Amino acid sequence: MQYALIGEHLGHSYSPEIHKMIGGYDYALAPMPPEALPEFFARRDFQGINVTIPYKKAVMPFCDTLGETAKRVGSVNTILKRADGSLFGDNTDPAGFCFMLQSANISMESRHVLVLGGGGASLTVQLAASEARAASVSVAELGGALNYENIYEACAQAQVIINATPVGMFPKTDAKLVDLERFPRCEAVADLIYNPLRTKLLQQAKALGLRHVNGLGMLVAQAAAAAEIFTGIRQGAEKIDEIYRKLYNKTENWVIIGMPGAGKSTVGTELARRSGRKFIDVDWEIERRAGLSCGEIITQRGEEQFRALECEVVRELGARTGLVIATGGGTVLKDENVFALRQNGKLLWIRRGADRLATFERPLSKNLREMEQTRRPFYEKAADATILHDENWERLQLRAWEVFHA
Repeated sequence: MQYALIGEHLGHSYSPEIHKMIGGYDYALAPMPPEALPEFFARRDFQGINVTIPYKKAVMPFCDTLGETAKRVGSVNTILKRADGSLFGDNTDPAGFCFMLQSANISMESRHVLVLGGGGASLTVQLAASEARAASVSVAELGGALNYENIYEACAQAQVIINATPVGMFPKTDAKLVDLERFPRCEAVADLIYNPLRTKLLQQAKALGLRHVNGLGMLVAQAAAAAEIFTGIRQGAEKIDEIYRKLYNKTENWVIIGMPGAGKSTVGTELARRSGRKFIDVDWEIERRAGLSCGEIITQRGEEQFRALECEVVRELGARTGLVIATGGGTVLKDENVFALRQNGKLLWIRRGADRLATFERPLSKNLREMEQTRRPFYEKAADATILHDENWERLQLRAWEVFHA
Protein backbone atom coordinates (compact mmCIF):
# COMPACT_ATOMS: atom_id res chain seq x y z
CA MET A 1 0.00 0.00 0.00
CA GLN A 2 1.05 3.58 -0.61
CA TYR A 3 -0.48 5.47 2.32
CA ALA A 4 -2.56 4.19 5.23
CA LEU A 5 -3.81 4.65 8.75
CA ILE A 6 -2.84 2.06 11.35
CA GLY A 7 -4.58 1.55 14.67
CA GLU A 8 -6.45 -1.10 16.59
CA HIS A 9 -10.06 -0.19 15.69
CA LEU A 10 -10.70 1.96 12.60
CA GLY A 11 -14.29 1.22 11.67
CA HIS A 12 -15.57 4.83 11.70
CA SER A 13 -12.50 6.63 10.36
CA TYR A 14 -12.95 9.50 7.88
CA SER A 15 -9.25 9.51 7.02
CA PRO A 16 -9.42 7.86 3.55
CA GLU A 17 -12.04 10.39 2.41
CA ILE A 18 -10.07 13.33 3.83
CA HIS A 19 -6.76 12.29 2.30
CA LYS A 20 -8.40 11.72 -1.08
CA MET A 21 -9.76 15.27 -0.99
CA ILE A 22 -6.37 16.63 0.09
CA GLY A 23 -3.95 14.78 -2.16
CA GLY A 24 -5.91 12.43 -4.39
CA TYR A 25 -3.68 9.48 -3.49
CA ASP A 26 -4.75 6.00 -2.43
CA TYR A 27 -5.17 5.74 1.33
CA ALA A 28 -6.14 2.56 3.16
CA LEU A 29 -7.29 1.61 6.64
CA ALA A 30 -4.98 -0.97 8.21
CA PRO A 31 -6.32 -2.14 11.57
CA MET A 32 -3.93 -4.45 13.37
CA PRO A 33 -3.31 -5.96 16.81
CA PRO A 34 -0.27 -4.83 18.84
CA GLU A 35 1.70 -8.01 18.11
CA ALA A 36 1.57 -7.23 14.37
CA LEU A 37 3.55 -3.97 14.65
CA PRO A 38 7.12 -5.45 14.53
CA GLU A 39 6.46 -7.41 11.34
CA PHE A 40 4.62 -4.49 9.75
CA PHE A 41 7.55 -2.13 10.31
CA ALA A 42 10.10 -4.77 9.35
CA ARG A 43 8.47 -5.04 5.91
CA ARG A 44 8.15 -1.24 5.51
CA ASP A 45 5.71 -1.92 2.71
CA PHE A 46 4.36 1.64 2.58
CA GLN A 47 5.30 5.13 1.51
CA GLY A 48 3.69 6.92 4.45
CA ILE A 49 1.37 6.08 7.31
CA ASN A 50 -0.67 7.80 9.96
CA VAL A 51 -0.96 6.32 13.43
CA THR A 52 -3.90 6.51 15.80
CA ILE A 53 -4.71 5.13 19.25
CA PRO A 54 -3.34 3.12 20.89
CA TYR A 55 -0.06 3.06 18.92
CA LYS A 56 1.20 6.66 18.89
CA LYS A 57 3.85 5.89 21.49
CA ALA A 58 4.39 2.26 20.50
CA VAL A 59 5.61 3.17 16.99
CA MET A 60 8.35 5.54 18.16
CA PRO A 61 11.09 2.87 18.49
CA PHE A 62 10.51 1.88 14.86
CA CYS A 63 11.39 5.38 13.63
CA ASP A 64 15.00 6.10 12.63
CA THR A 65 14.61 9.84 13.21
CA LEU A 66 11.99 12.02 14.91
CA GLY A 67 10.76 15.53 14.20
CA GLU A 68 10.95 18.18 16.89
CA THR A 69 7.19 18.18 17.49
CA ALA A 70 7.15 14.42 18.00
CA LYS A 71 9.98 14.77 20.52
CA ARG A 72 8.15 17.48 22.46
CA VAL A 73 4.79 15.69 22.43
CA GLY A 74 6.30 12.28 23.11
CA SER A 75 4.30 10.47 20.43
CA VAL A 76 4.11 9.99 16.65
CA ASN A 77 1.10 10.13 14.36
CA THR A 78 2.82 10.42 10.96
CA ILE A 79 5.63 8.31 9.51
CA LEU A 80 7.35 8.82 6.15
CA LYS A 81 9.58 6.28 4.45
CA ARG A 82 12.40 8.29 2.94
CA ALA A 83 14.21 7.53 -0.31
CA ASP A 84 16.93 5.61 1.56
CA GLY A 85 14.32 3.43 3.28
CA SER A 86 14.68 5.05 6.70
CA LEU A 87 11.61 6.07 8.68
CA PHE A 88 10.96 9.63 9.80
CA GLY A 89 8.31 10.14 12.48
CA ASP A 90 6.58 13.34 13.49
CA ASN A 91 3.33 14.52 15.07
CA THR A 92 0.84 16.78 13.27
CA ASP A 93 -1.77 16.76 16.03
CA PRO A 94 -0.66 20.08 17.59
CA ALA A 95 -1.05 21.83 14.24
CA GLY A 96 -4.49 20.30 13.85
CA PHE A 97 -5.50 21.26 17.38
CA CYS A 98 -4.47 24.89 16.90
CA PHE A 99 -6.45 25.08 13.65
CA MET A 100 -9.46 23.66 15.47
CA LEU A 101 -9.36 26.38 18.14
CA GLN A 102 -8.70 29.17 15.64
CA SER A 103 -11.71 28.11 13.55
CA ALA A 104 -13.93 28.66 16.60
CA ASN A 105 -12.17 31.86 17.69
CA ILE A 106 -10.99 30.24 20.91
CA SER A 107 -7.75 31.54 22.40
CA MET A 108 -5.70 29.99 25.19
CA GLU A 109 -3.38 32.97 25.55
CA SER A 110 -3.43 34.33 29.13
CA ARG A 111 -6.31 31.93 29.91
CA HIS A 112 -6.56 29.32 32.64
CA VAL A 113 -6.82 26.07 30.68
CA LEU A 114 -8.27 22.85 32.07
CA VAL A 115 -7.47 19.65 30.19
CA LEU A 116 -9.61 16.58 30.83
CA GLY A 117 -7.51 13.44 30.54
CA GLY A 118 -3.80 12.66 30.86
CA GLY A 119 -3.22 10.39 27.84
CA GLY A 120 -1.48 10.98 24.52
CA ALA A 121 -4.05 13.46 23.23
CA SER A 122 -3.68 15.42 26.45
CA LEU A 123 0.06 15.82 25.83
CA THR A 124 -0.75 17.44 22.49
CA VAL A 125 -3.14 19.87 24.13
CA GLN A 126 -0.71 20.68 26.94
CA LEU A 127 2.07 21.47 24.46
CA ALA A 128 -0.23 23.71 22.41
CA ALA A 129 -1.44 25.51 25.54
CA SER A 130 2.11 26.11 26.69
CA GLU A 131 3.15 27.46 23.30
CA ALA A 132 0.04 29.67 23.24
CA ARG A 133 1.24 31.20 26.55
CA ALA A 134 -1.72 30.07 28.63
CA ALA A 135 -1.83 31.58 32.12
CA SER A 136 -2.00 28.07 33.59
CA VAL A 137 -2.61 24.50 32.43
CA SER A 138 -4.30 22.00 34.75
CA VAL A 139 -4.74 18.33 33.89
CA ALA A 140 -7.47 16.20 35.49
CA GLU A 141 -7.60 12.43 35.24
CA LEU A 142 -9.13 9.49 37.01
CA GLY A 143 -7.11 8.64 40.12
CA GLY A 144 -4.89 11.69 39.74
CA ALA A 145 -4.11 14.36 42.31
CA LEU A 146 -6.52 16.52 40.30
CA ASN A 147 -9.55 14.36 39.53
CA TYR A 148 -13.21 14.66 38.66
CA GLU A 149 -14.27 14.96 42.27
CA ASN A 150 -12.04 17.82 43.44
CA ILE A 151 -11.89 19.55 40.06
CA TYR A 152 -14.60 22.14 40.72
CA GLU A 153 -12.93 23.61 43.79
CA ALA A 154 -9.38 23.30 42.47
CA CYS A 155 -10.15 24.71 38.99
CA ALA A 156 -12.93 27.20 39.64
CA GLN A 157 -10.92 29.72 37.62
CA ALA A 158 -10.90 27.58 34.44
CA GLN A 159 -11.70 29.65 31.35
CA VAL A 160 -11.03 27.15 28.55
CA ILE A 161 -11.96 23.50 29.07
CA ILE A 162 -10.72 20.82 26.67
CA ASN A 163 -11.81 17.19 26.62
CA ALA A 164 -8.88 15.02 25.54
CA THR A 165 -10.51 11.73 26.53
CA PRO A 166 -12.83 9.37 24.61
CA VAL A 167 -15.66 9.98 27.10
CA GLY A 168 -18.75 10.87 25.08
CA MET A 169 -17.55 9.21 21.87
CA PHE A 170 -19.75 6.88 19.82
CA PRO A 171 -21.24 4.49 20.79
CA LYS A 172 -21.20 5.55 24.48
CA THR A 173 -22.43 9.07 23.82
CA ASP A 174 -24.57 9.60 26.91
CA ALA A 175 -21.64 10.61 29.13
CA LYS A 176 -19.57 13.63 30.08
CA LEU A 177 -16.87 14.09 32.68
CA VAL A 178 -17.80 17.49 34.11
CA ASP A 179 -20.72 19.82 34.66
CA LEU A 180 -19.90 23.11 32.91
CA GLU A 181 -22.32 25.06 35.09
CA ARG A 182 -19.92 24.56 37.98
CA PHE A 183 -17.15 26.53 36.25
CA PRO A 184 -18.32 30.15 36.65
CA ARG A 185 -15.50 31.66 34.56
CA CYS A 186 -15.66 29.22 31.65
CA GLU A 187 -15.66 30.97 28.26
CA ALA A 188 -15.04 28.17 25.79
CA VAL A 189 -15.11 24.40 25.45
CA ALA A 190 -13.30 22.17 22.95
CA ASP A 191 -13.83 18.45 22.53
CA LEU A 192 -11.38 16.41 20.47
CA ILE A 193 -14.17 13.93 19.68
CA TYR A 194 -15.78 14.25 16.23
CA ASN A 195 -18.14 11.26 16.36
CA PRO A 196 -20.73 12.41 17.28
CA LEU A 197 -20.44 15.97 16.03
CA ARG A 198 -21.91 17.29 19.28
CA THR A 199 -21.04 15.38 22.42
CA LYS A 200 -23.04 15.79 25.59
CA LEU A 201 -20.33 18.19 26.80
CA LEU A 202 -20.64 20.36 23.69
CA GLN A 203 -24.42 20.34 23.84
CA GLN A 204 -24.22 21.73 27.37
CA ALA A 205 -21.69 24.33 26.23
CA LYS A 206 -24.08 25.48 23.50
CA ALA A 207 -26.98 25.64 25.96
CA LEU A 208 -24.88 27.85 28.23
CA GLY A 209 -23.90 30.15 25.37
CA LEU A 210 -20.20 29.23 25.46
CA ARG A 211 -17.95 29.12 22.41
CA HIS A 212 -17.46 25.49 21.52
CA VAL A 213 -15.93 23.27 18.86
CA ASN A 214 -15.60 19.57 18.10
CA GLY A 215 -12.59 17.64 16.82
CA LEU A 216 -13.50 17.36 13.13
CA GLY A 217 -11.48 20.44 12.20
CA MET A 218 -8.50 19.04 14.05
CA LEU A 219 -8.85 15.77 12.16
CA VAL A 220 -8.81 17.53 8.79
CA ALA A 221 -6.01 19.95 9.66
CA GLN A 222 -3.68 17.28 11.08
CA ALA A 223 -4.34 15.18 7.96
CA ALA A 224 -3.37 18.15 5.78
CA ALA A 225 -0.14 18.57 7.75
CA ALA A 226 0.55 14.83 7.38
CA ALA A 227 -0.09 15.06 3.63
CA GLU A 228 2.50 17.81 3.45
CA ILE A 229 5.03 15.44 5.02
CA PHE A 230 4.03 12.73 2.53
CA THR A 231 4.05 14.85 -0.63
CA GLY A 232 5.86 18.10 0.17
CA ILE A 233 2.77 20.06 -0.90
CA ARG A 234 1.42 22.52 1.65
CA GLN A 235 -2.33 23.07 1.98
CA GLY A 236 -3.56 26.56 2.82
CA ALA A 237 -6.11 27.33 5.52
CA GLU A 238 -8.80 27.94 2.88
CA LYS A 239 -8.39 24.44 1.45
CA ILE A 240 -8.47 22.88 4.91
CA ASP A 241 -11.61 24.83 5.77
CA GLU A 242 -13.23 23.82 2.48
CA ILE A 243 -12.62 20.12 3.16
CA TYR A 244 -13.82 20.50 6.75
CA ARG A 245 -17.08 22.10 5.64
CA LYS A 246 -17.71 19.47 2.97
CA LEU A 247 -17.19 16.68 5.47
CA TYR A 248 -19.27 18.39 8.16
CA ASN A 249 -22.17 19.06 5.79
CA LYS A 250 -22.06 15.52 4.45
CA THR A 251 -22.07 14.09 7.98
CA GLU A 252 -24.71 16.30 9.60
CA ASN A 253 -28.30 15.05 9.72
CA TRP A 254 -31.14 17.31 8.63
CA VAL A 255 -33.86 16.96 11.27
CA ILE A 256 -37.37 18.42 10.91
CA ILE A 257 -39.53 18.96 13.99
CA GLY A 258 -43.01 20.40 14.47
CA MET A 259 -46.65 19.66 15.10
CA PRO A 260 -48.48 16.71 13.54
CA GLY A 261 -49.65 17.72 10.07
CA ALA A 262 -47.13 20.57 9.73
CA GLY A 263 -45.70 19.09 6.53
CA LYS A 264 -42.53 17.56 7.96
CA SER A 265 -42.65 14.37 5.89
CA THR A 266 -43.52 16.18 2.66
CA VAL A 267 -40.65 18.64 3.06
CA GLY A 268 -38.26 15.92 4.22
CA THR A 269 -39.04 13.72 1.24
CA GLU A 270 -38.30 16.58 -1.15
CA LEU A 271 -35.07 17.50 0.65
CA ALA A 272 -33.91 13.90 0.43
CA ARG A 273 -34.76 13.74 -3.27
CA ARG A 274 -32.83 16.91 -4.05
CA SER A 275 -29.80 16.04 -1.93
CA GLY A 276 -29.55 12.29 -2.59
CA ARG A 277 -29.77 11.63 1.14
CA LYS A 278 -31.81 8.86 2.73
CA PHE A 279 -35.11 10.01 4.19
CA ILE A 280 -36.51 8.44 7.36
CA ASP A 281 -39.79 9.36 9.02
CA VAL A 282 -39.71 8.45 12.71
CA ASP A 283 -43.39 7.51 12.80
CA TRP A 284 -43.07 5.36 9.68
CA GLU A 285 -40.07 3.58 11.18
CA ILE A 286 -42.00 2.91 14.40
CA GLU A 287 -44.83 1.43 12.36
CA ARG A 288 -42.45 -0.73 10.35
CA ARG A 289 -40.90 -2.20 13.48
CA ALA A 290 -44.15 -2.69 15.37
CA GLY A 291 -46.22 -3.98 12.46
CA LEU A 292 -48.96 -1.57 13.53
CA SER A 293 -49.90 2.00 12.68
CA CYS A 294 -49.03 4.67 15.23
CA GLY A 295 -52.74 5.02 15.97
CA GLU A 296 -53.07 1.29 16.60
CA ILE A 297 -50.03 1.27 18.89
CA ILE A 298 -51.48 4.11 20.96
CA THR A 299 -55.01 2.72 21.16
CA GLN A 300 -53.98 -0.90 21.74
CA ARG A 301 -50.81 -0.53 23.81
CA GLY A 302 -51.06 2.99 25.17
CA GLU A 303 -49.13 6.20 24.53
CA GLU A 304 -46.40 5.22 27.03
CA GLN A 305 -45.49 2.18 24.93
CA PHE A 306 -45.55 4.31 21.80
CA ARG A 307 -43.14 6.82 23.35
CA ALA A 308 -40.80 4.01 24.40
CA LEU A 309 -40.65 2.77 20.81
CA GLU A 310 -40.12 6.35 19.65
CA CYS A 311 -37.14 6.79 21.99
CA GLU A 312 -35.59 3.57 20.70
CA VAL A 313 -35.91 4.65 17.06
CA VAL A 314 -34.66 8.20 17.71
CA ARG A 315 -31.66 6.94 19.68
CA GLU A 316 -30.58 4.78 16.74
CA LEU A 317 -31.24 7.40 14.05
CA GLY A 318 -29.48 10.13 15.99
CA ALA A 319 -26.28 8.10 15.99
CA ARG A 320 -26.30 7.81 12.19
CA THR A 321 -25.11 10.48 9.77
CA GLY A 322 -26.12 12.05 6.47
CA LEU A 323 -29.87 11.50 6.90
CA VAL A 324 -33.00 13.60 6.47
CA ILE A 325 -35.20 12.82 9.49
CA ALA A 326 -38.82 13.85 10.02
CA THR A 327 -39.80 13.46 13.66
CA GLY A 328 -43.16 12.81 15.24
CA GLY A 329 -45.02 15.78 16.67
CA GLY A 330 -44.21 14.80 20.25
CA THR A 331 -40.66 13.59 19.74
CA VAL A 332 -39.03 16.67 21.26
CA LEU A 333 -41.07 16.40 24.47
CA LYS A 334 -38.40 14.09 25.87
CA ASP A 335 -34.95 15.54 26.57
CA GLU A 336 -33.29 12.24 25.68
CA ASN A 337 -34.74 12.47 22.15
CA VAL A 338 -33.51 16.04 21.67
CA PHE A 339 -30.05 15.00 22.87
CA ALA A 340 -29.97 12.06 20.47
CA LEU A 341 -31.07 14.16 17.49
CA ARG A 342 -28.65 16.99 18.25
CA GLN A 343 -25.64 14.66 18.36
CA ASN A 344 -25.30 14.77 14.58
CA GLY A 345 -28.21 16.92 13.49
CA LYS A 346 -29.39 20.44 12.81
CA LEU A 347 -33.02 20.80 13.95
CA LEU A 348 -35.49 22.81 11.86
CA TRP A 349 -38.92 23.66 13.29
CA ILE A 350 -41.72 24.03 10.73
CA ARG A 351 -44.45 26.19 12.26
CA ARG A 352 -47.95 25.95 10.84
CA GLY A 353 -51.13 27.48 12.20
CA ALA A 354 -53.16 25.07 14.33
CA ASP A 355 -56.23 25.62 12.13
CA ARG A 356 -54.29 24.38 9.08
CA LEU A 357 -52.72 21.25 10.54
CA ALA A 358 -53.70 17.98 8.90
CA THR A 359 -55.46 15.65 11.35
CA PHE A 360 -56.32 12.57 9.26
CA GLU A 361 -55.70 9.38 11.26
CA ARG A 362 -53.80 11.24 13.99
CA PRO A 363 -55.14 9.94 17.32
CA LEU A 364 -53.42 12.57 19.46
CA SER A 365 -54.52 15.55 17.34
CA LYS A 366 -58.05 16.19 18.58
CA ASN A 367 -57.34 19.52 20.30
CA LEU A 368 -54.58 20.94 18.12
CA ARG A 369 -54.70 24.53 19.37
CA GLU A 370 -54.18 23.50 22.98
CA MET A 371 -51.55 20.94 22.00
CA GLU A 372 -49.66 23.53 19.93
CA GLN A 373 -49.58 25.96 22.86
CA THR A 374 -48.30 23.23 25.18
CA ARG A 375 -45.62 22.03 22.81
CA ARG A 376 -44.43 25.38 21.49
CA PRO A 377 -41.81 25.92 24.24
CA PHE A 378 -40.34 22.49 23.49
CA TYR A 379 -40.04 23.28 19.78
CA GLU A 380 -38.50 26.68 20.52
CA LYS A 381 -35.94 25.17 22.86
CA ALA A 382 -34.97 22.33 20.53
CA ALA A 383 -34.85 24.23 17.22
CA ASP A 384 -31.67 25.53 15.62
CA ALA A 385 -33.81 27.33 13.02
CA THR A 386 -37.49 28.04 12.42
CA ILE A 387 -39.54 28.63 9.28
CA LEU A 388 -43.22 29.51 9.01
CA HIS A 389 -45.43 27.36 6.80
CA ASP A 390 -47.30 30.02 4.80
CA GLU A 391 -49.15 27.48 2.62
CA ASN A 392 -46.78 28.01 -0.30
CA TRP A 393 -45.15 24.56 -0.51
CA GLU A 394 -42.54 25.51 -3.08
CA ARG A 395 -41.36 28.44 -0.96
CA LEU A 396 -41.41 26.28 2.19
CA GLN A 397 -39.18 23.65 0.60
CA LEU A 398 -36.79 26.31 -0.69
CA ARG A 399 -36.51 27.89 2.77
CA ALA A 400 -35.82 24.49 4.34
CA TRP A 401 -33.12 23.83 1.74
CA GLU A 402 -31.49 27.17 2.52
CA VAL A 403 -31.54 26.49 6.28
CA PHE A 404 -29.69 23.22 5.92
CA HIS A 405 -27.14 24.73 3.52
CA ALA A 406 -26.44 27.80 5.64
